[in-house]
Amino acid sequence: MGLVAIFPKPNLSKPHPENRIYPYLLRDLEVVRPNQVWCADITYIKLAWGFAYLVAIVDWYSRYVLVWRLSNTLEADFCVEALREAIEKYGASDVFNTDQGTQFTSQEFISVLTNNNISISMDGRGRCLDNIFVERLVADD
Repeated sequence: MGLVAIFPKPNLSKPHPENRIYPYLLRDLEVVRPNQVWCADITYIKLAWGFAYLVAIVDWYSRYVLVWRLSNTLEADFCVEALREAIEKYGASDVFNTDQGTQFTSQEFISVLTNNNISISMDGRGRCLDNIFVERLVADD
């Protein structure tokens, strides 16, 4: 019948007030090859005892999931681990796009990107279509 309970879902995209927000770089960018643009997002998986959190890193050109990680907390470390693994396996992308969540604006995550000369792009506030390929992957509705 398609009946679904209405309840608040975790808001995973809240920026930390002290972390820098980067501009969105993909607006008129033509993506023409693998490893040109990667994106990431976090979604939650409801369990009987709480939530598990899944981060996925996707290549915009191929739409291939490069790496993913599960965590039982929303600390930035599982996102940083996924990013490091993607760079080790595939080399660095030119641009990395995420939402403005605290994991992606954390100094740990940003430093991995800057140390690998990766340009940082972030979606506009409430603009899920800015990162559509990973949003389609992790949609929970």
